[in-house]
Amino acid sequence: MGIRDLLSEVASTYDRTAGSGRDVKGQQVLRKVASRTDLALPLGFKAEGHGGQTTPAATPWIGVFDQEGHRDPKKGLYLAYIFSADLKNVTLTLQQGITWLEERLGRGRAREDHLRRHAARLRRAVRRQERQGWIDEPELRDHAARPKAYEAASVIAKVYDTAALPSDVTLMEDLLIGIESLRRVEEADRVWWGSDAPEALEMYYEPGSHVAQPIVDPLANFRPKDGSAYVAQIKARQQVKQRSHEELIRDFGLYVSERGYEPITLLQHPKDLVLRSHRATEASGEEWLVEAKVVRNGNPTQAVREAVGQLYEYRHFLYLGCPTPFLIGLFSEAIGAYAPYLEEQGIASIWRDGSGWDGSPKAREWGMTSE
Repeated sequence: MGIRDLLSEVASTYDRTAGSGRDVKGQQVLRKVASRTDLALPLGFKAEGHGGQTTPAATPWIGVFDQEGHRDPKKGLYLAYIFSADLKNVTLTLQQGITWLEERLGRGRAREDHLRRHAARLRRAVRRQERQGWIDEPELRDHAARPKAYEAASVIAKVYDTAALPSDVTLMEDLLIGIESLRRVEEADRVWWGSDAPEALEMYYEPGSHVAQPIVDPLANFRPKDGSAYVAQIKARQQVKQRSHEELIRDFGLYVSERGYEPITLLQHPKDLVLRSHRATEASGEEWLVEAKVVRNGNPTQAVREAVGQLYEYRHFLYLGCPTPFLIGLFSEAIGAYAPYLEEQGIASIWRDGSGWDGSPKAREWGMTSE
């Protein structure tokens, strides 16, 4: 069982005319989604089925939520598989919450217009290469207020024929693109709401576009997280943790910006850091993907293993249709014999060296070390 089987089961059992009672098969399938363990969702994500409460939904849907993030579909941003009213299609869509707007804009044209305008703003945050095969809005084929609002609220959408659903592998690849797009759009949403400038979302580089905004400040898109200590509540006791990972990214980003590279963290989650050379042309799409790891207790083994896995995973899933990035493992201290090992795997390595930075031959060739 997996996502494909779940979508197929909903399409074959849901019956809007059968009501929303607990004994209705299609409703049972949707209500059990939250407790299913066979969907193989990415770590940290949870699915929930929705078929209506007192009134059956015209377009049933399954939400995919980040368990540590926003989980209220009434407002905010989320991913959902929404079925068309005739159940012939199901669409993976990056959605804006619609319910919270009812009090201010009602349930009709004004709300739909607002949702479409904001969807157009947010769509700029999704890289063009990732949108290949995706559309802006699905057709849910129902004229009720909620399905029409779902259509207008869509930022990007991938439509599937329920009679010929793709494999679980393909569905998962699309879901990972959706999750990466959600991260980008969430950041863009915060930027837009926090800015008085209507062009706030247009001030970053979008790979593949023919027109780029000039970047005057080389650190304009470098927003490392706070590196100070923070208190975590764990099982009714406090722990003080050091954000040495964020400090590593911050310090290296500031350093490498002086060596001809633009460090970028804005709209890059889950990637730690992306570098672009001031000498590279926009058309080349050339960039360096950096994964930062803190070496614990002087043993680099675990840090190296995690860096290799994440760099390969991100290169595979987050650069579909894009130029292949150069790979860099960034470490808090020297990694010894692992440096030539990483070079053999096509990964350069850089590490703190006193007050400076040392690295593997490839890193030195790129001019990213202090020597």
